Amino acid sequence: MAQLQRIAIAPSQIQASVITLTKEQQHYLTRVLRLRPGDRFIAMDGQGKWWLAELQIEQAEILETLTVETELSLAITLMVALPKGNGFDDIVRYCTELGVTSIAPVLSDRTLLNPSPQKLERWRRIATEAAEQSERAFVPTIFPPVAFSTAITATTATHRYICEARGDYPHLNHLITNDIPEIVIATGPEGGWTETEIANAIASGYQPVSLGRRILRAVTAPVVALTLISAISEV
Repeated sequence: MAQLQRIAIAPSQIQASVITLTKEQQHYLTRVLRLRPGDRFIAMDGQGKWWLAELQIEQAEILETLTVETELSLAITLMVALPKGNGFDDIVRYCTELGVTSIAPVLSDRTLLNPSPQKLERWRRIATEAAEQSERAFVPTIFPPVAFSTAITATTATHRYICEARGDYPHLNHLITNDIPEIVIATGPEGGWTETEIANAIASGYQPVSLGRRILRAVTAPVVALTLISAISEV
């Protein structure tokens, strides 16, 4: 099925064995991908289900349900202090490809970005496109931005980590095993977390960890953290 194009649909678009396509999806399939009636593609609902479908202009017929095994064995919530500019776009894209379950953008003491509501829509669209491209079964959840102090108290995960570039902390590699069911990991802004933020995170059950000896950019650290975790979980 690797040669077939993939599009994300909403579960509400399916009635019996028929998918009602939106105008945007029709345009994408027929004008961008240049599919014709009778051509096949893969429809995914972003919640774990895939179908082989056949295009019929404004609709598509479901031919069969597909089994997809591309997800990691553990759920990863990535908590990211928003970087300046459009750096968060790349974080969403790359971390979706690496298997993240959800991404929680946070406003830290050193955060310079104040995102508009349109940014959240853009990030969710990027996550959907990246999930399609990387053949994910699920589209990651992108939460609305909240204050870091609020985010660190909003999880029930037993394994919680906060990445800190300075300090004598254990490397993340030494703490992750492939039998952990759920992880929350936080990466900081340009300039790093403040001492108060680190202290508050520790008080909320977070273990400070290192990603290595070098100082990583705010847009690099999340990708490195996800790469380390996904590599271990797929061993």
